[in-house]
Amino acid sequence: MTGDTAVDRPRFRRAGPFIRRVLLPLVNAASRLGFTYANSGLLTVRGRKSGRDFDATVNVLDIDGRRYLVAPRGETHWVRNLRVAGEGRLRIGKAVSGFHARELPDAEKPPLLRAYLERWAAQVPGQFAVTWPGASEADLAAIAHQHPVFILEG
Repeated sequence: MTGDTAVDRPRFRRAGPFIRRVLLPLVNAASRLGFTYANSGLLTVRGRKSGRDFDATVNVLDIDGRRYLVAPRGETHWVRNLRVAGEGRLRIGKAVSGFHARELPDAEKPPLLRAYLERWAAQVPGQFAVTWPGASEADLAAIAHQHPVFILEG
């Protein structure tokens, strides 16, 4: 965060009721059974308060042999849990792998946000405060603080 004003606080865009109550549970169930699409995966991370494992379907960004998780909705529960836990599991299809996560600083995010939008802009309309396609590097740098990005290691 860059300051204390409401404008500077990273935001969280909650999914609509249909997505939360119907679509996401179906997608998560399908992911648990090994059915994924377009390099989506099922993230499992320990809850920061309860200590229980929680699942979230995420889009896994693969670039130059490295994996990244981008939070299009901003400061979601999976983001806050991953910050505290520092590690998790990722299921893509039938393969499950553990990882350690390191959050990237805002200065490193613009090319990753661009790659994420190039791949999944149709899935995440309205979740990024930029006009796509054609967002400039300055546009992406201006919203970087609103979208946590993690590199997955190990």
